[in-house]
Amino acid sequence: MEAKLHRTLGLTDEEADDIRRILGRPPNHLELAMYAVMWSEHCSYKSSRIHLGRLPSGGPRVLVGPGENAGVVDVGDGIGAAIRIESHNHPSAIEPYQGAATGAGGILRDIFTMGARPIALMDALRVGPLDDGRSRWILEGIVSGISGYGNSVGVPTVGGEVVCDRTYTGNPLVNVACLGLLPVERLVLGRASGAGNVAVLLGSATGRDGIGGVSVLASAGFGAGTGDDDDAAKRPSVQVGDPFEEKRLIEACLALLDAGLVVGIQDLGGAGLTCAASETASRGGVGMDVDVTAVPRRETAMEPFEVMTSESQERMLAIVTPEDLDEVLALCARWEVRAAVVGRVTGAGGRLRILDGFDGPVLADVPATSLHEDAPRYDRPLAPAGPPQAPATSPPPPVDPGADLLALLMDPSWVYRQYDSQLFLNTVEGPGGDAALLRLKHPTTGRDTGRGLALTTDGNHRWCAVDSRLGTAMVVAEAVLNLACVGARPLALVDCLNFGNPEHPQVLRQLSDCIDGMAEACLALDLPVVGGNVSLYNESRGTDIDPTPVVTVLGMVDRLQRRPPGVVLVAGAVVMVLGPRSSDLGGARWAADAAGDGRAPGPLPELDLGRHQQECALVRALVNDGLLAGVHDIADGGLAVAIGELVARSGVGAHLDGIGGHGELFSEAASRVVACVAEEHVAEVLDRAAAAGVPAAVVGHTGGDRLVIEGLVDLDVAEVTAAWRDQLPLALGR
Repeated sequence: MEAKLHRTLGLTDEEADDIRRILGRPPNHLELAMYAVMWSEHCSYKSSRIHLGRLPSGGPRVLVGPGENAGVVDVGDGIGAAIRIESHNHPSAIEPYQGAATGAGGILRDIFTMGARPIALMDALRVGPLDDGRSRWILEGIVSGISGYGNSVGVPTVGGEVVCDRTYTGNPLVNVACLGLLPVERLVLGRASGAGNVAVLLGSATGRDGIGGVSVLASAGFGAGTGDDDDAAKRPSVQVGDPFEEKRLIEACLALLDAGLVVGIQDLGGAGLTCAASETASRGGVGMDVDVTAVPRRETAMEPFEVMTSESQERMLAIVTPEDLDEVLALCARWEVRAAVVGRVTGAGGRLRILDGFDGPVLADVPATSLHEDAPRYDRPLAPAGPPQAPATSPPPPVDPGADLLALLMDPSWVYRQYDSQLFLNTVEGPGGDAALLRLKHPTTGRDTGRGLALTTDGNHRWCAVDSRLGTAMVVAEAVLNLACVGARPLALVDCLNFGNPEHPQVLRQLSDCIDGMAEACLALDLPVVGGNVSLYNESRGTDIDPTPVVTVLGMVDRLQRRPPGVVLVAGAVVMVLGPRSSDLGGARWAADAAGDGRAPGPLPELDLGRHQQECALVRALVNDGLLAGVHDIADGGLAVAIGELVARSGVGAHLDGIGGHGELFSEAASRVVACVAEEHVAEVLDRAAAAGVPAAVVGHTGGDRLVIEGLVDLDVAEVTAAWRDQLPLALGR
């Protein structure tokens, strides 16, 4: 029975033996449940921690790096920016609305637990093809969940990605990032200290929703069941969110921090109270006694293991001195936030004890560090290192490049219209551009600093399926170039690493190579990785998803004097390509679609990170000096999609010539942008490009009502606009 129980909870036989050795005795049911959630992949990173240490995480601006609830960087004027990205993939596959909503709620708590007020959300959504009914249902549900939570709690969603591809059929990805601001003196960490201090549980009552979610959902793939049967069995493990409770909790917690009433604070996300208690104690090098009977509940007859592992949302654990307790309770009452003393900090050898009443019997007694810092770390087998995907035969030239261009266009505006992107009235550049741009205002005084913060979220599974190392470096490079298109220089990166089953050696090889590629790019671009998330076991019916590292990069505009030009054309201007010209179709979406099996050919185009940095610096300077009338990076879909989106978003035609065939039209080679330049600025742009060592070429002009690419494409602007605008709404029946 004991063996059956620990396996049911997701623990291996070897892990059960380790627990018995740590405790010097067999664990009871409560202790076993606590280890099961804390030693899950989601909480322990047991398959990835040995690799993550290779990422560069330090820098002069880094105030808090990986290991805390969010990374924090110094953005000047006494302001810290907290940033974090998380996944809620498996819950969103089971219950899309609540899975995505609670993903948004959890990432908000990661931010304000650092003392920061959340000011912006971004989402990276990946589902199966839209001709699949279940994928459409999932996409609509997750968009509704993110919008319903973010709009209600009052945090704008300013951008993201929408990708529809067969690799995500049955296993969607919902990655949500959040940015917050704090006065640096309000920065607080998630650690307990001071024997005799009390642990106060703030927020919602505890229920049975989400029990064991991190082990039931986040640490296992989807099997070969019917889908509906799997959903019904796993649905109780999905949390249920209440954004209005979250809003009160945000205000109460920030008020507590402003008043200096909190020693440490931690949100209750994955693994619930077990996680918050063990992590705060472990980080602080102290012990903690938790009275399970003192935890407010919304359901009757809950067992101690249910209380300790429930992932009910909108809860925080604050460490408070006894002298400040009454003031803490009074402040929470003013915000109508429930507050209850559920624990005491001890110095008893760093042990976490669960009690039935503070003076009652001990229900569990474990070393706090054994749940957190001393969780297992696996050096799982990796497939042998080898060359990237062998070169594949490129598809034959397209019969109708114009038709292929139209098929590649998709406007995610339907998604963005569900979100409020203008809350706080700080949004200068909202969803749909290369990056979002926000005014940087002091979080306490509201004073405008005259500077801006830019945010972008990027990923490309096709590149990483061909070559995980180079593909990930290209994703980082694309994100930095997206920032440059709004005039921003990069400050910090957070990542969400979405991979298949880590017990498959090929998946671990992909993960390891991805981390090396990210490290290489970040070192070359002077970009610290200040936090992140690893989501494993993304597999459905025995098939792993393509490797999908997603990055969110924060940037700074030092003098926000004007809006960036945006993804538009103006009539009577010149079209230029800045950066090296290429006809390389390695990893390209057009080539993957033309191949018929969704697999892009390899190898990937070359990436010169030194040259890329020069390109980004040039584009950033041209944008900030007002020399570009429009700009768009060339990435997914190549020059074809870049010029197609420029035409569709502005309603202005363009005539391009000298494009060297379909290869140059659809190549996704790095370090390139297409720019719209007024005639009077062309000479200066060319001169500055030459001085920077960046290739630049005039490839056409704007105006008229057609998009013409000599020898390849001749389309009416209205046709381009309709293809871009209507694909997603029509697929969803809108």
